[in-house]
Amino acid sequence: MPTETALNGDWLAFVPWPELRTLLVAVIAAALASLFFGTLLRLLARFSGALPFAHVLLQSTRDPLRWLLPLLAMQLVLNAAPDNMALIGEARRLAALVTIGVFTWLGLRAVGAVQRIVVLYNPVDTADNLQARRIQTQTRVLVRILSVFVVIFGFSTMLMTFPAARQFGTSLLASAGLAGLAVGFAAKPVLGNLIAGLQIALTQPIRLDDVVIVENEWGRIEEITGSYVVVRIWDDRRLVVPLQWFIENPFQNWTRQTSSITGSVFFWVDYATPLEPLRQELTRLCQEARHLWDERVNVLQVVDTSDRAIQLRVLVSSPDSSRNWDLRCYIRENLITFISNRYPDHLPRLRANLHGSEDAAPRNTPTADAQRQPPV
Repeated sequence: MPTETALNGDWLAFVPWPELRTLLVAVIAAALASLFFGTLLRLLARFSGALPFAHVLLQSTRDPLRWLLPLLAMQLVLNAAPDNMALIGEARRLAALVTIGVFTWLGLRAVGAVQRIVVLYNPVDTADNLQARRIQTQTRVLVRILSVFVVIFGFSTMLMTFPAARQFGTSLLASAGLAGLAVGFAAKPVLGNLIAGLQIALTQPIRLDDVVIVENEWGRIEEITGSYVVVRIWDDRRLVVPLQWFIENPFQNWTRQTSSITGSVFFWVDYATPLEPLRQELTRLCQEARHLWDERVNVLQVVDTSDRAIQLRVLVSSPDSSRNWDLRCYIRENLITFISNRYPDHLPRLRANLHGSEDAAPRNTPTADAQRQPPV
């Protein structure tokens, strides 16, 4: 009868090979751990319903935890097995690699759960969503950066399980300094975008749903990834911009502090146009369009003159840029109609003197009336 060890009991004496006994114990331990986790999961799901934070975290990490607990149980059994057992070293290393991979998966799911929780508690579908957009932007960028570090840490830990790989870093620095420098230059765009993402998360020159002018294109920040930003242009095109571009180049952000904005409309009219009726009409139009006007700015001024007409500038304000665009179009259309109906003679005109002096006119030159006569 085989000698009893910490891995077997009386009933295992009937298994002839120690490797098979170890495998059988490992499978039983994994099955018990899986059964225990299933029971624990049902209990946690019952008590986490009233806590959104715990519910989201549990739902996100359930799959990796379902694999992690049986793997830990199997690894405990393998570590307790005799060192002289056949293939025990390879089995331990394989179990360690899989366990590290599942731990990395768990870390990524936990980081993603934090992002989902932040989005849940800070919705952007509200009227005043500046604070929510600020928090969501920081969270998304930091989560992506943290996910990269989790993957790097997991991969490095896997390499550390191989004795030869532990000296890889030292050997590389000692014998391949020039190659390392070349790799560093090649990885400069990646590292630059990674650092730029960290800067954007902390300083926030842009946020999700910000209205920006990039490369002379008007659009909204639709997505911020770990390497680029997607700007949704007004005509539903997408402009993909590297993260580092926003750190190195100037751009316009129309919603940096608030979404309120003031827009302008320009008109050219005759010098004789009365301004007070136009101001009254502007006020009436703004009051009619209260869903577009925020009642802050309502101004009509003469801002330029020429030898033929004067230029009027209308300033109107709105809660956001989209409504301001609609308000400016509304003001422009209706003020043109008002001037055309009330003061049609005061639209810009070209003045010319068609009747010159008789003394100054040459005798052999026909008069203007004669020039306008049709030919015989």
